[in-house]
Amino acid sequence: MVEFLKYLRGYLRIRVSGFSPERFMNLCSNKGILLWKIVREGDVYYMNINLKGFRALRPIARKTGTRVAILERYGLPFFVPKLLKRKVFLAGLLFAVAFWMWSSLFIWNIELSGNYQITDDMFGSFLKENTVAVGMRKDALDIEKLEKEIRRRFPEVTWASARLSGTKLLIDIKENDAPIIRESEKKDVGSDLVSAYAGTVVSIVVRSGVPVVAAGDTVEAGTVLVEGKVPIYNDDATVREYLYVDADADIILEHVREFSASLPLDYIKKEYTGREKTKLYFRFGEKQLKMPQDRPFLVYDSVIRESRPLLFEKLSIPVYKGSYTYREYLNVEYKYSREEAEGQLKEKLRIFLESLEEKGVQIIEKDVKIDISGNSWVLSGQFLVWEPVGDSVAVEKIIIGETEADE
Repeated sequence: MVEFLKYLRGYLRIRVSGFSPERFMNLCSNKGILLWKIVREGDVYYMNINLKGFRALRPIARKTGTRVAILERYGLPFFVPKLLKRKVFLAGLLFAVAFWMWSSLFIWNIELSGNYQITDDMFGSFLKENTVAVGMRKDALDIEKLEKEIRRRFPEVTWASARLSGTKLLIDIKENDAPIIRESEKKDVGSDLVSAYAGTVVSIVVRSGVPVVAAGDTVEAGTVLVEGKVPIYNDDATVREYLYVDADADIILEHVREFSASLPLDYIKKEYTGREKTKLYFRFGEKQLKMPQDRPFLVYDSVIRESRPLLFEKLSIPVYKGSYTYREYLNVEYKYSREEAEGQLKEKLRIFLESLEEKGVQIIEKDVKIDISGNSWVLSGQFLVWEPVGDSVAVEKIIIGETEADE
């Protein structure tokens, strides 16, 4: 604090030499003149003195026969006159302070936290509908109204809080952890299991329902495998009524799966020429300012690089600078060799086989061929598989003495 006060008042670094520097310092002490950071080099002394004390040195120097020379000047009284001479720097400083004060009146960043079910895009659309956006004035924002509107618009939000922190609008929400129960469509009770493919039943284990087929039976696509209507018999072995259940069973069907994939004989590959052009731009929020430029090359792609000056980042002001780098390339035509074509086609086959494995399909036999057909490489394959089957369909309800299909 003392050093800061010395800087405000200003002080000098002086050199004292001559007949009696020691007597000079003693007289300064008697007169109440403060000297500090005194350094001796031979018969010469270096020290600091404030401006008021320096103005009272002339009679002391004359009386002691010493010479006083100013070496350095420090403090605000010396800095301000120099600053006033630098008009451009001063104007820039004043502009920066004015810009900082002006920008502090606006909201430059909106941060949302606590959202899991509500996406950022959904909440962004909500803010636009309520005219809350980056760049709006702080005094135009009604925080209490915004909190109420959040709870009204999103039923899953149980608590909402909005607050301003500098130029940021911080919104914290808490969503209901309990699942939201929605009224589901009423489903008819009872369902059958049908086969999606034609093939031979390998095994069947029924947990619910009445099996219609057995292991070794051949079925067509759409054949009912397990019925969801269970008959209830009278004493005379006639059907009194049906009990409807959701058929459930593990059924393995042996059938043939086919797969095919193709690849053109020719393909186009980008080859960069090494020629590049760069264009700078500035972005303020969603508005971008860039210099007009003709098409740089006949065929090109572009790389965008963007950064944010540290000053604007600290103030949370959405000002960015960036560049477009245009890179010229040529479209060169190549032909797939057999090895290249086989590699890409086999990769497609691998993805297909992995999808079968994820569904629990076992491959018993396979026959895969790769050949040229027209202007393409073609992979075709047939696979004998054991696959779990059983698609649920609504059961056809039967009333004793009358048959009707429910809608």
